[in-house]
Amino acid sequence: MTLSAGQIVELLRAAGEPTRFRILALLAREELAVGELTGVLGQSQPRVSRHLKLLVAAGLVERFPDGAWAFYRLAGRAPERTFIDQLLGQLSPGDPAIARDAAALESVRAERARAAADYFAQNAARWDELRSLYVAEANVEAAILAAAGKGPFRRVVDLGTGSGRMLRLLGANAKAALGLDLSQQMLNIARQTTAGAGLEHCELRHGDVFATHLPSGWADLVVVHQVLHYLNDPAAAVAEAARLVAPDGKLLIVDFAPHRLEYLREAHQHRRLGFSDEEMSRWLAAAGLAAPEPISLPPADDAGLTVKIWAAAPKAAQQRSAA
Repeated sequence: MTLSAGQIVELLRAAGEPTRFRILALLAREELAVGELTGVLGQSQPRVSRHLKLLVAAGLVERFPDGAWAFYRLAGRAPERTFIDQLLGQLSPGDPAIARDAAALESVRAERARAAADYFAQNAARWDELRSLYVAEANVEAAILAAAGKGPFRRVVDLGTGSGRMLRLLGANAKAALGLDLSQQMLNIARQTTAGAGLEHCELRHGDVFATHLPSGWADLVVVHQVLHYLNDPAAAVAEAARLVAPDGKLLIVDFAPHRLEYLREAHQHRRLGFSDEEMSRWLAAAGLAAPEPISLPPADDAGLTVKIWAAAPKAAQQRSAA
């Protein structure tokens, strides 16, 4: 898709201002909340919000509300995204202003990581207890088993394994299983619980959900259970999880539907307050996967959280199955 001369001029006007260009460069790294952008740029929130409003109006940036917060990310579709990529592609990596912003963003990320590490360290021993506060785990696990299928599985990978609950649920039906987590406290508990369940073939490793360093198509079942709402870039984690799925495999994502329990940000380090079906479908499609209608598990009362299960498979496999 091409642009008219008038459209190109409008895009250049929107991007051709120092602060707005800095915002585009920052959002090329990850989606950010307006408060985070304010801190990195060293400008007032009203001023940053005005710049963001102009970028959104031009179609260069997308805004999406998340409870009381609002996040911003680069446009995901051509021709606007192509324009941004070409523009940023001309940027010198040594530009002083952009380098300062990148360093400030790293400080934001480090603070997030410290808060998350403290939280996980304090709550590792009662992790399953905390999860049980949101929705009946027995119902969730039954739905996960149904969505995963009968198996047996050649390899199961559990990204952000936590206490190893998914390994205990699915590991007995797998020839090999691997759980990755960045928290050593959580891995220690997972080792104890999987060994106690007699799952000696379950391996636990220190690993990053954004960069697993596992081969593409390595597992016929990949699970991301209650992990995405902690992450600064959930779309990237979905892409990495999808990369691991074998051609005849499946990806299970378990997380919350959109909600408004703001206290979870402070009390439990939740960065995102759930995910919509449209957002998840877009991420899966970009990764070459497709999911049928997700499973929805509402809470026992209106004050709880709805759990969603997206069971996605490579599009080619779905087409073969349909044929």
